[in-house]
Amino acid sequence: MKQTKTSELTLLAVLTALSVVLAYIHIPTPTGFLTLLDVGIYFTAFYLGDKAGIVVGGLSGFLIDLLLGYPQYMIHSLIAHGAQGFFAGWTGKKRLPGMVLASVAMIGWYVVAALLLGYGWGAAVAGILGNVLQNFFGMGAGYLLYLAFQRVERRK
Repeated sequence: MKQTKTSELTLLAVLTALSVVLAYIHIPTPTGFLTLLDVGIYFTAFYLGDKAGIVVGGLSGFLIDLLLGYPQYMIHSLIAHGAQGFFAGWTGKKRLPGMVLASVAMIGWYVVAALLLGYGWGAAVAGILGNVLQNFFGMGAGYLLYLAFQRVERRK
């Protein structure tokens, strides 16, 4: 089915809002917080592809930092989660390299962000484990959600 621009933008807005809602389920840490944001990003990327992944990933990461009181990370989350959504949306033979690049982009950019914000190597390294856990949980849960959605869609 060919979508119009309005329905496509509406779908992206709804998926961004749902990703932000998922991110409200969060655990504060000394270097930020761990969320379910990545579930929404990975689901969107798997279901709609790289362009939708970059939009939903970047916007939802940006907005959740604004709403949860981490404005210093807003631009960094836009970059990290946007790249994560873009690479995760690759399909076919590029799917596995895309998943690796999505993980490296998100985790790596937050290391760079901690250094650029002046938190030092200690904070940068301390945030790696949490970002790895958040990323891989989001990848797994997003993929399971994608499979469930595909199964329901096939029944129509």
